[in-house]
Amino acid sequence: MFSSLGLPEGERIQHKMLSSAIERAQKRIESNNFGIRKSLLEFDQVNNEQREIIYAERRKVLDGENMRDTILRMIMDTVESCVNNCIGDDQSPLEWDLEELNNVLLPIIPLPKIEFSEDQLRKIKKKDLIQKLKEDAVKLYEEKESQFPEEQIREVERVFLLKVIDTKWMDHIDNMDQLRQGIGLQAYGQRQPIVEYKFQGYEMFNAMIDSIREETVKLLMHVRIEQKVEREQVAKVTGTNRDDSLPNAPVRRTGKKVMPNDPCPCGSGKKYKFCCGRNV
Repeated sequence: MFSSLGLPEGERIQHKMLSSAIERAQKRIESNNFGIRKSLLEFDQVNNEQREIIYAERRKVLDGENMRDTILRMIMDTVESCVNNCIGDDQSPLEWDLEELNNVLLPIIPLPKIEFSEDQLRKIKKKDLIQKLKEDAVKLYEEKESQFPEEQIREVERVFLLKVIDTKWMDHIDNMDQLRQGIGLQAYGQRQPIVEYKFQGYEMFNAMIDSIREETVKLLMHVRIEQKVEREQVAKVTGTNRDDSLPNAPVRRTGKKVMPNDPCPCGSGKKYKFCCGRNV
């Protein structure tokens, strides 16, 4: 068009229709960019809320607070969670799957195997079972505490809790990034991606909290004191490679050396080389 009209290069074009089209395109682009920035802020807000919760717990550990009450609460929550996962509220005690409960709970908290007779099951309720297991678990942990000095077991609690939180949190960040990359596909199902991201992120965060609780309780319930073993001399000296039959030192001359032309020490009057030194 420039060539056909013969317009010089750099000539400014002014037309109402063209200016309106450019203005509408700029508005659409700005609106699109604003939507992208708004969406990013909403996604980041979900992560920030989770980050504040985790960092608050980490700060308690790093400040050296006594975490005993937190650990005891974790133990009781773990017991209740395991029982609820294995036994329904509407189930009759005779329908309880105690074998599954043992397989889920005992690897975390090494309690005695959970067994009841048929008569006992007829009298017991789910809340009574939970209360009994909580009391047994707390008693077991108190026995574990008695094996350590007071300050040492408190430091062990902090170290284990911090290690588990950091490990699980890093895995959770990676999982949230993967969720964020694919959450846009929810729009094809007539669902808002940010809403689905909040729901699924909330479920993943709760699963991470449960995992932190169970892993920490499991580590503390199985920790033990290792006896310090000092190295002792096992091999004993039975001999050496030295031959004691040989002289300990070279033979040294005690008298003056006799030269070949000196008189022979035997007193014959001859030179040594012609007398005793002939065969030397």
